[in-house]
Amino acid sequence: MADKTPPKPQQEKRGGWLSRFAPGVRKIVSRRDTPDNLWVKDPDTGEMLYRSDLEASLWVTPSGRHMRIDAPTRLRFTFDDGQFESIDTPDVPEDPLKFSDGKPYKERLAAARKVAGRKDTMAIGFGELDGTPAVVIVQDFSFMGGSLGMAAGEAFIAAARAAIARGVPLVCYTAAGGARMQEGALSLMQMARTTLAIQELKAVQLPFVVVLTDPTTGGVTASYAMLGDVHLAEPGALIGFAGPRVIEATIREKLPPGFQRAEYLQEKGMVDKVVAREDLPKVLGQILSMLMGGRRRAA
Repeated sequence: MADKTPPKPQQEKRGGWLSRFAPGVRKIVSRRDTPDNLWVKDPDTGEMLYRSDLEASLWVTPSGRHMRIDAPTRLRFTFDDGQFESIDTPDVPEDPLKFSDGKPYKERLAAARKVAGRKDTMAIGFGELDGTPAVVIVQDFSFMGGSLGMAAGEAFIAAARAAIARGVPLVCYTAAGGARMQEGALSLMQMARTTLAIQELKAVQLPFVVVLTDPTTGGVTASYAMLGDVHLAEPGALIGFAGPRVIEATIREKLPPGFQRAEYLQEKGMVDKVVAREDLPKVLGQILSMLMGGRRRAA
């Protein structure tokens, strides 16, 4: 005898309101197309800025803040058409002091390298700036605060000698929070070693031009950052040895408005010219062309 029991209605699959869409449409809707860092907050106004607009403006906000940029970005916008030859930085002994501040120095280095995709804070390139060949070395604050250590010192020396070998000027973009404490006195030695490398440039009458970016402090300011033939700076860059809060706490006085900023230092004669980021390649090219045209002796 045939079973007369009516079939049970098929139970609807659960899956939320998206389950009512055709599979292809559901796939499109559910796909995550929006990156986590699509918007960037303006540190001055609090306004949310579209990341692609910031990239197009070389990371200069509508309020005029020159935000920090990494070394690869800096090299690309500095050289003509973004074309340059990358120069390797030398290897140095890692963690010679076996230092740990709660976390081993080797682990901190490994984490920084993974994020940056390179060995240390310095990156070097060779190319043309507005038609003038030059070696450019960039100090990247995003790599352990641009701290000056053995790797940074060796990279600076390598850049200076690469400029000498090619017979071209050296340009250095500085950005540092101080010496790398994990390397102790070995870090402080780089102040003298980089100074000697600059003397090698001067001996063959090759210009050394410094571009001070935010922030340039500590031992970098006490050495190669202040030994250029010409000193340029980005607008609003903090430049000094100790920070303003440390100075105020030491002298127990309120500092003048804008103290240690690029514009104040230009007014006082410590900086030759404050140049907007978009104008830097052309201004650098003009300066280098003038200095190299006469091959005049560096100061």
